[in-house]
Amino acid sequence: MSIEIRNLNYIYMKGTPFEKKALDDVNFSILDGEFIGLIGSTGSGKSTLVQHMNGLLKPDSGSIFIDGEDIYSKKIKLSDIRKKVGLIFQYPEYQLFEETVEKDVAYGPKNLGLSDDEIKKRVMKAMELVGLSYEKFKDLSPFELSGGEKRRVSIAGVVAMEPKILVLDEPTAGLDPKARLSILDNIKKLHTEYRNTIVLVSHNIDDIADFSDRVLVMHNGKNILFDTPQSVFKNMELLKDIGLDVPQVLVLARELKKNNFNIDDNIFKLDDIVDAIKSEFERRGVKNA
Repeated sequence: MSIEIRNLNYIYMKGTPFEKKALDDVNFSILDGEFIGLIGSTGSGKSTLVQHMNGLLKPDSGSIFIDGEDIYSKKIKLSDIRKKVGLIFQYPEYQLFEETVEKDVAYGPKNLGLSDDEIKKRVMKAMELVGLSYEKFKDLSPFELSGGEKRRVSIAGVVAMEPKILVLDEPTAGLDPKARLSILDNIKKLHTEYRNTIVLVSHNIDDIADFSDRVLVMHNGKNILFDTPQSVFKNMELLKDIGLDVPQVLVLARELKKNNFNIDDNIFKLDDIVDAIKSEFERRGVKNA
């Protein structure tokens, strides 16, 4: 399912001394099934932007089209849009409220009016996809789980509604490295399973580099870059100027290139640079590299 943003503008606390333009003439299109990475420094407009994608915020001007439909058209019900666009906020575990994991994950599908059999089927599938064994976790209280497990329950609750578009706003914020990698692997599995459109907001550039088909860069409420990771990360100086890092793998690749390693200095994925280093050692006749 596609997303199209046209001339989007949004002002916080309009008409007050604290007025701030959070989105400034934003324009872009996302294709059906794409995995989009959304990056920007704090205050760049990332969270404000994604909250427009399912109608949670209404723009001061501009349009948002989901699969060709203007979501603010009078004939469109926002409740129908929100069934298509699942939005997962930062720290979604604070929204858990049911007495068991199964009931919490089932809450959304129940509101869709599905049969009990279909609800259970979706709950089981969603839990397994986010790495939670149905039999092990279904009767547990979500409040007794670890931070990473709570995060998975929250994501499963949205996934069980089977949205055509899944928007995740910093889904790994506050998690330890192991839990962060687990959540990211689960998100990748979801994309493979459903082939839905995913928008992943993250401060971690390396995560964005690994997963994204294209990368959208926000700065001062504007979308200043939107291209493949290779093209975006070539703009190292620009990214640094707006307070963003570049993938550490890319930094390593360029340092190796300076030190006479015959490798592509635009590599930004860990697996790719490992393969490139191995190939270079083989070329040099170094064994057991």
